[in-house]
Amino acid sequence: MDDDYDDDRPWDGEMGDDSDAGEEAMDNPQEVLRECLEKFSTPDYIMEPGIFSQLKRYFQAGGNPEQVIELLSHNYKAVAQMANLVAEWLILGGVKVQTVQAMVENHLKEMILKTFDPKKADTIFTEEGETPAWLTEMIDHPTWRSLIYRLAEEYPDCLMLNFTIKLISDAGFQGEITSISTAAQQIEVFSRVLKTAISGFLNTSDDWQKSIEECAKMVCHGQHTYVYSQVLLHVLSKESKGGSIMKRLAQEITKCAQSQHDVTPITMALNNSAGFPQSCQALSSMLSRNALNPADITVLHRNYSGSDPPPIDLIRNPQFLELLVDSLFRPGVKLNPEHKSKYMFLLAYATSVSESVPSGSKSKGKRGLNKEELKATSLAIDKVHNICCTGKGSTELIADLSTLYNCIRFPVVAIGIVRWVECIVTEPSYFKLSTEHTPIHLALLDEVVTNHPLLHHTVLSLFIRLFESKQDELEILVQLEMKKMLIERMVNLLSRGCVVPVVKYIKQCWQRGDTDISLIRYFVTEVLEAIAPPYTSEFVQLFLPIVENEEITGNMRSEESDPVSEFIIHCKTNYAAT
Repeated sequence: MDDDYDDDRPWDGEMGDDSDAGEEAMDNPQEVLRECLEKFSTPDYIMEPGIFSQLKRYFQAGGNPEQVIELLSHNYKAVAQMANLVAEWLILGGVKVQTVQAMVENHLKEMILKTFDPKKADTIFTEEGETPAWLTEMIDHPTWRSLIYRLAEEYPDCLMLNFTIKLISDAGFQGEITSISTAAQQIEVFSRVLKTAISGFLNTSDDWQKSIEECAKMVCHGQHTYVYSQVLLHVLSKESKGGSIMKRLAQEITKCAQSQHDVTPITMALNNSAGFPQSCQALSSMLSRNALNPADITVLHRNYSGSDPPPIDLIRNPQFLELLVDSLFRPGVKLNPEHKSKYMFLLAYATSVSESVPSGSKSKGKRGLNKEELKATSLAIDKVHNICCTGKGSTELIADLSTLYNCIRFPVVAIGIVRWVECIVTEPSYFKLSTEHTPIHLALLDEVVTNHPLLHHTVLSLFIRLFESKQDELEILVQLEMKKMLIERMVNLLSRGCVVPVVKYIKQCWQRGDTDISLIRYFVTEVLEAIAPPYTSEFVQLFLPIVENEEITGNMRSEESDPVSEFIIHCKTNYAAT
């Protein structure tokens, strides 16, 4: 009986609707007739979803059946049917179905973009009272989802579009809406989009920088999205498994945000250093201005050299560390000799001291500090700083090579040397004045690559920048020799483990067609001399097409055994699927 009663309930609702419509017709039947006739007079109104409800209103108000039939038939233009007919003709004429469908959909998209009215769109929900079936069907198709995204960008306050964005997110397509401003207005949708972006970052190995840029662009959409995301990442960074990765992602997002906004207050609020107001104020002042000053450096030095220093995470701020490295290793920066040791101490402290909080109850949470490497790190920074700031030429540097090589083993010194070398070798006249086959500055980078795998991408970026730089003052043959030398540096980088990024870049140079083919051939020759099986499938996929290219390696092959043929045969035999 209950089931029967439930099945009949919709009829009660419809009866209520009829009585309301009847009351409306009784109150002002002429107004209802006028409205209905006005709608019936519009082109193709018989195709509108609300035709039946309007007919019901019309007849309840005493409308004339002959008049409505005349209006609907006279104004029937059959636009949709004509479009279908033309589409069928095109298909019969030999045009592919997919092409015809794309033509119709694209034209319809353009028409909707031109004529879309957000107020009329919002009435869909007020009139129907529930999600229209056609809207649910629309979001299953990529074409119409892309239309919704474009409309949502133009009309962020449209309720219908906001609701549709949520439907798209609920349907599992949140990965498509990472750049949609509308998503940022709904925490449920934004949370899904953020989760997808973070997952994409975690699952990407080589193109992680692009993933970070996409994630940062979405997070930095507004203050509320930035704060929400950074707090979430801050909580995740405390996890024992994967916490350091989340911290790195948060720092990269902060770095992107700093280029357009001052996010220092948010950064300082999340570093757990509220108990050290002096240090917080000094650091906050420098970060906001993006510049160091002796007064604030003195405050930090005094606090960190005291018996109860602030947490080390406070000065392990990437922006602050960048400023310290620049001030100590960038040529031309002059520091007050009275304060120079304080800069070095803070940089050494941030990069060499380790901190631990004992879990025992007797310790009362007091932090333990391991300063074993502090003195040696400070000394190494001092030695290399004195070499970098003197402006010595390549010949004069030979006497200091032993010191530089000994100090490069310290990661912070290696970063400083990379920064110093970058400033030197990117000078327009550097290669014009250089007389060595491999300049000493670039030879130092080879040592950095050997000792510090985490700096491989930084060094490769510098090599790429030099390789693509315009050296118009050099003769053509000298330019080729310079680029050959840079290829040797890249091959050395490859031999130290940075394989895929190096091969991928050279392959891009070959595919773009903007690199002399002799340089690609030289790269292949050098790599084949340096490698031996087994190879990874990814390496074979990248490198084999280059080696097989007749223009590159045709002259390198012979009837007898040669490295090119051996590599091709080995790959064909062992990597058939590739």
